[in-house]
Amino acid sequence: MKADTFPRGPFVSFMSPLVCAVLAFVFLLAPLQPSFALEPVNVSENSSAIDLSSAYELRLGQGERLQVTTAPDEEGVVNRIEIRAQGSVTSGNWIVFALANTSDRQLDRLLATPHYRLVNSGIWRPDLGSVRLVAITPSQGFALERQGSAEADLFRITLDPGQVVTYAMELAGDSVPQLTLWEPDAYKDTVNSFTLYEGIVLGISGLLAVFLTIIFVVRGSAMFPAAAALAWAVLFYVGVDFGFIGKITFIQPQDLNFWRAAAEVSIAGTIVVFLYAYLHLNRWNMRYSILVLLWMAGLLVLVGLAFVTPELAAGLARLSFAAAAIFGLLLILVLALGRFDRAILLIPTWMLIVAWAAGAWATATGLLDNDIVQPALGGGLVLIVLLLSFTVLQHAFAGGTPVQGLVSDVERQALALTGAGDAVWDWDVDRDEIYAGPELHASLNYEDKSLNGSPARWFDLLHPHDRDRFKSTLDVVLDHRRGRISQDLRLRAGNGQYHWLTLKARPVIGNDGEVLRCVGTITDVTDKRLAEARLLQNAVQDSLTGMPNRELFMDRVEAALSLAQNGAGIRPTVMLIDVDRFNQINNAMGMSTGDSVLVTLARRMGNLIQAQDCLARINGDQFGLLVLSVTEPEEVAKLAGAITKAIAGPMSFGDQKLVITTSVGVVTWSTDQTSAEEMLRDAELAMFQAKRVGGDRIEPFRLTFRSQQTPDLHMESELRGALDRKELELYFQPIMDLETQRVAGFEALMRWRHPTRGVIAPSQFIPVAEKSGLITQVGLLALEQAAAALKNWQTRLKNESIFVSVNVSARQLLRHDLLADVRGVLSRHQLPASALRLELTESVIMENPEQAGHILTELKNLGAGLSLDDFGTGYSSLAQLMLLPFDTLKIDRSLINRDGSEERPIILRSMVSMAHDLGMSVVAEGAENEHDALELKQLGCKYAQGFLFGEPMSAATALRALEQDKSAKAP
Repeated sequence: MKADTFPRGPFVSFMSPLVCAVLAFVFLLAPLQPSFALEPVNVSENSSAIDLSSAYELRLGQGERLQVTTAPDEEGVVNRIEIRAQGSVTSGNWIVFALANTSDRQLDRLLATPHYRLVNSGIWRPDLGSVRLVAITPSQGFALERQGSAEADLFRITLDPGQVVTYAMELAGDSVPQLTLWEPDAYKDTVNSFTLYEGIVLGISGLLAVFLTIIFVVRGSAMFPAAAALAWAVLFYVGVDFGFIGKITFIQPQDLNFWRAAAEVSIAGTIVVFLYAYLHLNRWNMRYSILVLLWMAGLLVLVGLAFVTPELAAGLARLSFAAAAIFGLLLILVLALGRFDRAILLIPTWMLIVAWAAGAWATATGLLDNDIVQPALGGGLVLIVLLLSFTVLQHAFAGGTPVQGLVSDVERQALALTGAGDAVWDWDVDRDEIYAGPELHASLNYEDKSLNGSPARWFDLLHPHDRDRFKSTLDVVLDHRRGRISQDLRLRAGNGQYHWLTLKARPVIGNDGEVLRCVGTITDVTDKRLAEARLLQNAVQDSLTGMPNRELFMDRVEAALSLAQNGAGIRPTVMLIDVDRFNQINNAMGMSTGDSVLVTLARRMGNLIQAQDCLARINGDQFGLLVLSVTEPEEVAKLAGAITKAIAGPMSFGDQKLVITTSVGVVTWSTDQTSAEEMLRDAELAMFQAKRVGGDRIEPFRLTFRSQQTPDLHMESELRGALDRKELELYFQPIMDLETQRVAGFEALMRWRHPTRGVIAPSQFIPVAEKSGLITQVGLLALEQAAAALKNWQTRLKNESIFVSVNVSARQLLRHDLLADVRGVLSRHQLPASALRLELTESVIMENPEQAGHILTELKNLGAGLSLDDFGTGYSSLAQLMLLPFDTLKIDRSLINRDGSEERPIILRSMVSMAHDLGMSVVAEGAENEHDALELKQLGCKYAQGFLFGEPMSAATALRALEQDKSAKAP
């Protein structure tokens, strides 16, 4: 439908002129409406300070240009102006406000906004302060001039009488903490009014920090440096908060946020350290030390974080301080309930810390909003340090008074009783009441005095097996009127478990000869009893599998043989089960896997035997089985087959499957076997025969095995037992310093004290140990015994220059665990690495020169000494050997013994000269007489060893020799 043909009704015809008139009136009056302009703030002559925080308009994201509609001037005229940003980099954020001078005089005012204000700064990522205002542009005149101030953005504003001016402020960020219009003198008075207060607070804080530092120097307790550190942290904080640090340094206001964050981190850290040191938390539980260590590590990370994001660092520091205040309060209350004096004395101060933390939280979140709260919190910190100082000084000057003063015998006995931790036990015979000290109540988890009362109360709590004995003891004391009570008894604790107690008391006799009371001490010895039980259990049980060990197994075999010999109708059978290639499992998969294999095998075999049988772990990978449940050979063979079949079942370790085979030796009792050792020996011979033919076999014992046994196998078996029975012992041959004629060290030589064959030389059993793989255990044993003896010598003689040389085999050298073994031995015995020297022969090194060189270099870096033994007897490459990091060259005895050849002195002189040129010391072996020693000294050899200076001796004999050598050479 066309507009000119639109139908017009009477209503439309009437409303059209009215609508046009209303619209015209609105457009005519639009410039006069105040809602489109700012509402100016009236400034009178008497106004000293006007808060503009609610009178401005915040315009964010406006860019470099801002268009502003001004407030109506005195004639009601509203203008529209455009303002450009003056900063090199603009935030695009602005503040617009208007001021009206209602007086008839020209007014000068200061517009101030602080760089930092704790009020409403926030907890997480708080506002740490910065330059707030870049420039202020008025609607009339030039841009305002910035006034000099380190704490605030300050601009001078001049208003003519009746003038209305609109101001546009370019912001550096997106907010301002406070905007105030000050009368200049009032602003100066306000600033100066806090100057004296801040100076006093700074002065007191500095004096406290210096004073506590002096106390720390005088008294060495850990609480004093912790208190001094907290005082210095508070001084640092108030120095930053009061702007003092900016006055004495060249730090710009925009850089103070890092220092403010660092100050808050330092307070959060030192309050934790003080709590830890003052309460001795390391004595209560190791977890406290770990917690504080992790806490301090996190705060140290915050110091580095303050360089990048100080706001985040300060927020985490505030949360840390709050957590420390709350956690500290709970901890102090718990310890105070336990009557810990230090915790009780710290309660008032810590309550003040919690109150301060609450006030700081209310201020930072804006609940408290005034100009006094921020400096008041700074003063509160100083007050906290002052109270902590009083608490610390109380310990500084009052500690040790009871010990330093004179005490009577009664007081000394009371102190001794308290120190021992024993409880008083007193039986008042006339009243028939028993008193027990509070220590016993605490140990048994009873309320105070609940154990006091009639002896019937004790009889109810005593173990049923101890009641008659305890009652009889009391009756005997009453009847005989003398004697002592020394008895162990069991008393039911509050949790229902029985505790072992040791009661020691004696009767007190009255004038009439009757017993008045029995008084003594009662001690909780439950832990001691449990330890004894564990030791007893470990003496007869294997700690890994929980089965009987060799000693208990042999005892049960001996008992079974006694019954069999006495015609009890039993015929015991002994099986010795040895795991094939078990060393390969340990080397390839680790010892933890090997232990798991042994536990699994023990469980599988245990499921197949009867209650009267005995399964035991004899040695590392050997099990012994005493069979009494079956006697027929067919049944014994069937049981042995079932055991090997069960053992051969696959085992899963991660993604690997492991199949175990065993060699089993079986022997059944006969009349010619009279001891358990003989039966076990015969089973061992049968087991060795099974291994000799390839393993994975059950071999019954035959008499011919006794004449066919291989000496090496027999010695290997005996050597395994010798390691368990600790029959191997180190002997030490002196190494003499030819220049000073004093013992410089020893070479460690292993000896085997066989119970029947006497002392066995290493040349007989070391080759067997190397072939069987036992050399690693022998070598580690040598390192342990050598380190223990060396530590004893150095401690007794106060001489750390003594050294011990220990021989290392090829199998030891090529193991990856040698370095860890040496490091562990040195650490356990707290020895310097240079005191332990490792001796290796050329043949050992040349088995794998590359790997040997790598391991020797690691040992050298550790600090251990390295000696090349038997030099001159091998045929290896001299150039290859000289590339290895040896520091000592040992000349073999075959080159020292005089054979009349003219070349011998030339060869010796060449060796010594070559060693000196390479920076190595020389040790000559085989010095038999004074002529040999003199010749070696003339050739330039520093050390020598041989029978001239002493034969191999025990560690105790070596110590006596060192003491004699020291006294003989003393001036």
